[in-house]
Amino acid sequence: MKVSLVGCGCGAETLTAEAAEAIARAELVIGSERMIREHGKGKHCVSATRPEEIVSALRQSECESAAVLLGGDSGFYSGAKSLLPLLSEERVTVIPGISSLQVFAARLGRDWQSWNLCSSHGRVCNPVWEVCKGKPAFFLTGSVAGPSELCAAFCEAGLNDLPVTIGENLGTGEEQIHRGTAKDYVNFKFSSLSVLLAEKAPRFPDQGPGIRDDYFERAEKIPMTKREIRAVALSLLNVGEEDVCWDIGAGTGSVSIELALRAGAVYGIERDDEALMLAERNRRKFGAWNLKLIRGQAPEALEGLPTADRVFIGGSGGHLREILGSVGEKCPQAEICVSAITLETLHTAVAFLEKAGYRTEVLQLTASRSRTAGGMHMMTALNPVFLISGARP
Repeated sequence: MKVSLVGCGCGAETLTAEAAEAIARAELVIGSERMIREHGKGKHCVSATRPEEIVSALRQSECESAAVLLGGDSGFYSGAKSLLPLLSEERVTVIPGISSLQVFAARLGRDWQSWNLCSSHGRVCNPVWEVCKGKPAFFLTGSVAGPSELCAAFCEAGLNDLPVTIGENLGTGEEQIHRGTAKDYVNFKFSSLSVLLAEKAPRFPDQGPGIRDDYFERAEKIPMTKREIRAVALSLLNVGEEDVCWDIGAGTGSVSIELALRAGAVYGIERDDEALMLAERNRRKFGAWNLKLIRGQAPEALEGLPTADRVFIGGSGGHLREILGSVGEKCPQAEICVSAITLETLHTAVAFLEKAGYRTEVLQLTASRSRTAGGMHMMTALNPVFLISGARP
C-alpha cells in the first residue's frame, strides 16, 4: 500500500496542489471528522486521529493507496511524527502543508523565523517561561490551554500588560485577528482553532551566574547569598531549561532570581513577610516572571508544590533535618545544594544526606574583595561558606 501523510494546511484555501492530488488519487482517506468533511467528499473515509487507530485502519484496508489527513504542516507539531515509526513497512510519502503559523505571520505582515515556537495543543507547556526567552512566543492552542488560559497564566505571573495577538479560525470565513494585552483576554471565549502570539516579556539582561550584589534591592537584617556563592551554587546544581527548582529560605530572592533566569519554573519559599516583599520587588526588577514566591516555613510550605529537579537550601530556620527529609521524600531524584556558614549546619547536612543514600561533596569557599584605604587597595575577606551538594546514584 502507498500511504501519503498529507499536511492539509490552514483551511481549504491553503490546500496545496500536491496535497489535493494525493487526496484525489487515494482510495482511502483517514483523518478527523472535520478534516474529512473538508477534504474527503466522495471518498471512502475512516474517522481516526490516534496513531494506533490510523495504522489499524490502514492494515485492515485492501486498497492500494491511502491519504492520512493532517492539519497544518506535516512537520510542525504534527501527528506525522508518531505515525512514521509505525509505518515502516509501508511506502510512505510525507506532503508538507501551509501551517497556521505561516498564515498568521502573513496576516500580521511579520516574519516568523525568530519566534519561539510552542504548542499547548494536546500537551502541557510553561507559557510564562516561553515568553521569558527573549523572543516573541507563538503558541498553537487547544485542549490543554486556549488563548484565555495562556493569558491568565501571564497575568498570574504579573504580565498583565504583555502585548498579545490572537488568530481565530484562520483560513476560514470566520477568521478574526484580536490585538490587545494579556489582561484583555482572560475571560474571552475563543474558537478551538486559535493561535496566540505573545511579545517577549521584559527581562533583565542575563549577566551569567553571579549577578552583582549591588544590582539587587537590599534591606537591613535580610540575608542575601553573595555573588561568588551564587555563581558556584548554580554551577553545582547545573540547572536546565526544563527544570523545576525550589529555593528554600529565599531571603532577598537573589538565588531564586538567578535560578529563574535559567530554569523553567522556580518556587522561592520564605517565612519572613518583609523578606517576601523585598524578594517580590527584585523579582519584578529582574523580570523573573517564572518565579513564584511562597510564604511559609519549610517543610510545611513545601506541600503541594510541583516536584523539584533542583533544590537550594539557603536558610532552614533550625529545621534542616526536617526539610531535607521532606525534600528526599517529595523529590527523590532532585539534586540538592545546602549553603552553610556554621560547622553545626555543615555536619547536620552531610550526616543526613549520607545516611539517606546521597552522594555528597563539600566545597568550602573563601573569597576576598578589594577596597580602598588611604589611596591604596587592600583585600577584605568575606565569611567562609560551605556548599554541600547531594545527589542520589
